[in-house]
Amino acid sequence: MSDQTRGRRRLSGHGDDPCSSSEQGPRPKVFKASGSSTAITTVGSAPTASGRPSGSSTAITTVGSAPTGSGRPSRYDLRYEIINTRPSDVVTKQGTDGMQIRLQTNFFRLITTPKWRIYHYHVEFEPDIEMVRVRRGILSDHSNVLGSAFIFDGKQLFTTKKLEKDLTRLQGTSKTEINYTITIKYVGTISTAESRFLQVLNLILRRSMKGLKLELIGRNLFDPNAKIMLREHHMELWPGYETSIRQHERDILLCTEITHKVMRTETVYDILMRCINNPARLQEDFRTNVLGLVVLTDYNNRTYRINDVDFGQTPRSTFSCKGKDVSFVDYYLSKYNIRIRDQKQPLLISKNKDKAQNTQKDEMVILIPELCRVTGLTDNMRNDFGLMRAMSNHTRMNPQRRIERLHTFNRRLQNTPESVKVLTDWDMRLEEQLIKLNGRVISPQKIVFKANKVSAGNGADWTREFRAATMLTTPRNGLSRWAVIAPERNSRELRTLLESLMRVGRGMGFNISNPTELKIRDDRTGTYVRAMDDCARLDPMLVLCLVPNNNVERYSSIKKRGCIDKAIPTQVVTIRVANNRGLMSIATKIAIQINCKLGYTPWMIELPLSGLMTVGFDIAKCSRDRSKAYGGLVASMDLKENSTFFSTVAECSAYDVLANNLWLMLAKALRRYRYEHNKLPTRILFYRDGVSSGSLKQLVEYEVKDIAEKLKQEYQKAGENTQPMLAYIVVTKSSNTRFFTDSYQNPPAGTIVDDVVTQPERFDFYVVSQTVRQGTVSPTNYNVVYSTIGLSPDQIQKLTYKMCHLYYNWSGTTRVPAVCQYAKKLATLVATNLHAIPESALEKQLYYL
Repeated sequence: MSDQTRGRRRLSGHGDDPCSSSEQGPRPKVFKASGSSTAITTVGSAPTASGRPSGSSTAITTVGSAPTGSGRPSRYDLRYEIINTRPSDVVTKQGTDGMQIRLQTNFFRLITTPKWRIYHYHVEFEPDIEMVRVRRGILSDHSNVLGSAFIFDGKQLFTTKKLEKDLTRLQGTSKTEINYTITIKYVGTISTAESRFLQVLNLILRRSMKGLKLELIGRNLFDPNAKIMLREHHMELWPGYETSIRQHERDILLCTEITHKVMRTETVYDILMRCINNPARLQEDFRTNVLGLVVLTDYNNRTYRINDVDFGQTPRSTFSCKGKDVSFVDYYLSKYNIRIRDQKQPLLISKNKDKAQNTQKDEMVILIPELCRVTGLTDNMRNDFGLMRAMSNHTRMNPQRRIERLHTFNRRLQNTPESVKVLTDWDMRLEEQLIKLNGRVISPQKIVFKANKVSAGNGADWTREFRAATMLTTPRNGLSRWAVIAPERNSRELRTLLESLMRVGRGMGFNISNPTELKIRDDRTGTYVRAMDDCARLDPMLVLCLVPNNNVERYSSIKKRGCIDKAIPTQVVTIRVANNRGLMSIATKIAIQINCKLGYTPWMIELPLSGLMTVGFDIAKCSRDRSKAYGGLVASMDLKENSTFFSTVAECSAYDVLANNLWLMLAKALRRYRYEHNKLPTRILFYRDGVSSGSLKQLVEYEVKDIAEKLKQEYQKAGENTQPMLAYIVVTKSSNTRFFTDSYQNPPAGTIVDDVVTQPERFDFYVVSQTVRQGTVSPTNYNVVYSTIGLSPDQIQKLTYKMCHLYYNWSGTTRVPAVCQYAKKLATLVATNLHAIPESALEKQLYYL
């Protein structure tokens, strides 16, 4: 894996630089049956382990159709919870600067806001019924009592009709002629101001979408009848919809996004059969291929991540189900009418992620390989150009095609009788046209080089202008003391690469001298590591390694030796790059990377404020141990004076929403700023990435308050006369919101939207920071959850856009501010390749580019 491969996507202008090998989760302890029974209580769809057993049995519990923890909000509560994060002193969040642009977006207005009152009931069945659809079927027979407009999710009943009694008992009979007693207990009413009201609206929409014959997979609905077959790749694409109804600035709006589910036609059992050809390495190879995979079980349409394989158990192993010993074979036959063919296959273990974050840490789901369909893509698949191109032909939709699909969805919903009935019963109707709104386009920014300034242009791409520009700062004596390591057989490629580097360096004002060359006899990992040790004795400014291919182990070893053991920046280049026809263009990017890794700056932007420090923070999970994660923090110094950055990284828990070491990292950046400028920053613009919607409340209540309080203490300790001026902004790249111009094009770079589709309880805005010519652009959402910075909405929005111009792996803008992109890059390098904290001597250099 070369540094250029790790930055591959930057060439497409999307600003995402993945640095990941295949992720393998941890191997939790497996409770082996040892030929005896496994104690299982099944009240749901998949055997689930919880609690540590005594002896040889495993206690297993499931509740409903999905494992749920006691005392926790449901996923709907978290998804639609209304969290007020708007700072109290913010009068308006709308800016005025920029050229007006008319846009449409992937939202439909709810025309008739329901005037009814929602009554909430809790429902229980005696005897208990495991299958939710059976419960619904029995309860639907009592529509004369409940009314035509009611929603039932298996436990909770929502209806517009108030029952005569607070405790109602009904009698029902299943198709198998079993009699049930249904107890319906009144809980209360739901007002339109509650998040549960939005939950009900979304449940109503889901119910109406059932008329479209869609299947629920995970939390989204997909259309199996419209699946796209990619037979040569043994894969299917299921088109579907991600929908969400929320209260926006003035209306309740439905956001609809077109999505696709990758469904591989092979099962985990097929992978097992491939591995069985090498019996000596069967267990090792099978684990390598399946750990970390997300699989779909067709019998309940649920997805699970495989965390371990238990070769000590088979489908013939037994467990206790309702007081009886039952084998997995008999369990699936009686419950789902599924006959397991291979009764000697091992069992799969899936540790529920949510449980690991809460109370029942040992809860596991037990799965059968032949019943698990593999979903998603492997790294090899992502590197398969033919496959990715075949997929993109269907998934990468331009604005016009996406708009057509959105209108088709609306028409189907409005014209399908079953869907219309549900919406009519609840007095709901959607507007037929997409929402239209006004946006603003910020004028192109000036890119500052050493001798001149150039406009980034309407496309926010200055690659062409950069060819004749001199980098802003470079080492006084250039790259005068450095070394290269290359196999002897690749001497010709090395010479070509070095000549190209020296040539492009001269054109950018970066003098690159001849390096010390270490020729090695073979390309084994250990040989490169020993050569790195030999180079370190020369005290080089940088070591360049020419490698034959993208071998992850070799790449990681080189980076570990350079970043952890020797504190020497490294540049890894593959032979394929050295043989590329466009070598001069690639060499230009390598020269820029090398200059950054030495601590210098290729370009800058025009910045109106002095004393400003921008900070980016992001988290990446450890590829070795999924219980661990690494948080990367990157902070700019005063960019009007020395245009440099400070980087630091710390280990944190993958299950903890809050970064416990965040303040320690920020304090290090502040002290470095004070060391360089003899004072603390006047203003701090903090961009926090890696926050899910369900974690926002906890972040605001704890992390933000903690940072603000400790920041005041730090300024007082330093004897500063002024209070710190801070803006804490949560960055969301995965928003489903899309914008299109009236001419069915992507909006230009610099487009700002801060009204209509934003949320009234937040100080939020959207920025389209890149020009996208293929597919549909994804705007980035910014939520200012804390602000004492004293800047207007216009100033915060423009500063945010400006910071998207400073990512030095790409001569164009990125989706997020550069400090966020650097933080992600740093955290990913440590989590995927280093697995340890780099030497502090590298903190002033962008060694992770």
